[in-house]
Amino acid sequence: MKSHKVNFTNKNGEIIHGRLELPIDQKPLTYSIFAHCFACNKNLKAVRNIARALTAKGIGVLRFDFTGLGESEGQFEETTFSHNISDILSAAEYLKDNYSSANLLIGHSLGGAAVLIAASKLDEVKAVVTIGTPSDPYHVTHLFHEELHKLDDQGYIEFKMTDIPLKISRKFIEDLKNNALLEVVRALKKPYLILHSPQDKIVNIDHAASLYQTAFHPKSFVTLDQADHLLSKKEDSLYAGSVIGAWLKRYLDLSKEKPLRTQKEVAVRIGPDDGYTAEIVATPHNWIADEPEAVGGADFGPTPYELLSSSLGACTAMTLKMYAKRKQWPLEEVIVHLEHDKDYPSAYDDDSNSRKIDIFNRWLEITGDLDEMQRNKLLEIANKCPVHRTLQSKIEIKTQWLED
Repeated sequence: MKSHKVNFTNKNGEIIHGRLELPIDQKPLTYSIFAHCFACNKNLKAVRNIARALTAKGIGVLRFDFTGLGESEGQFEETTFSHNISDILSAAEYLKDNYSSANLLIGHSLGGAAVLIAASKLDEVKAVVTIGTPSDPYHVTHLFHEELHKLDDQGYIEFKMTDIPLKISRKFIEDLKNNALLEVVRALKKPYLILHSPQDKIVNIDHAASLYQTAFHPKSFVTLDQADHLLSKKEDSLYAGSVIGAWLKRYLDLSKEKPLRTQKEVAVRIGPDDGYTAEIVATPHNWIADEPEAVGGADFGPTPYELLSSSLGACTAMTLKMYAKRKQWPLEEVIVHLEHDKDYPSAYDDDSNSRKIDIFNRWLEITGDLDEMQRNKLLEIANKCPVHRTLQSKIEIKTQWLED
């Protein structure tokens, strides 16, 4: 996936820092926002793995640090649960203004409770996913229940979820009580996916049951069997991401535009909003060509000249393997390295008497128990591969309009 640092301003004017994860080879089919768990941050491994699984399915993911956490500005002890909700709304506004509306909200643990409430305030959100989420935000206080009495003495509690101790204020605790989450879920009426582990020791599976029973259809539940609350194992978070991507297809249009088809050998298409990103089809195979960002492209794929070099390299490797097989030579592996350039022909000493030509520099790397004669012969054969001979022969290109 392609990852970009982003930042936006919350309602208090503080800078919220995040990362926007994008598919590596296409424009996002839709965008989502991920809200991390209580006292965590956007860089939790589970968050990154879920984002990786979603971008592989063409979904852009914005993950960010809540106010006072991670890289974001602000003091955590001055925030409340309502601040978390507000940060999600600010993230949605940022995406809408700079990219496209977020159609999906995903929340982990207390972040899940926050996205449920945020989703009720955002018409553009079409689906919601929660992971290990409590049915009552106040449930989070069980993590520091034995410390609650200190609120009367010092007005705050010190809590350590990661390596950084945090101060939790009385205002934060009271605000948790004031958010009736189940009432919001009952009125939400948006496609809702609940992911929860029966072995979750932080948020009991009963909370998932309560959320599911309260929500209206369409609602879904998928168990994350054997996973812990933080989805510490890579396979658990990647699985969660793949499940979300598959589930989402039923509720959002994640289909690409009309598939490219041709009755010829190859077709290439650049749509009205694609910049220089070209879709290529050589039935039944599809791939992408693009230009670097420096010249206005999106860098989603190789450039046309890189594709041309790839054709020469592929043909060279195949030709050497075929020849060695026919000769029953012990050739094991072939690697062809290429670079394309424009320069004056080496036959000219005086550059003024020549024009620059295209030059493909090719280096061969082979493994196998081959003697010097065999290696020299393969070097000779490389210069006889069909694409090599095509590039060195006179080529005629005929261009015409395709008739309906």
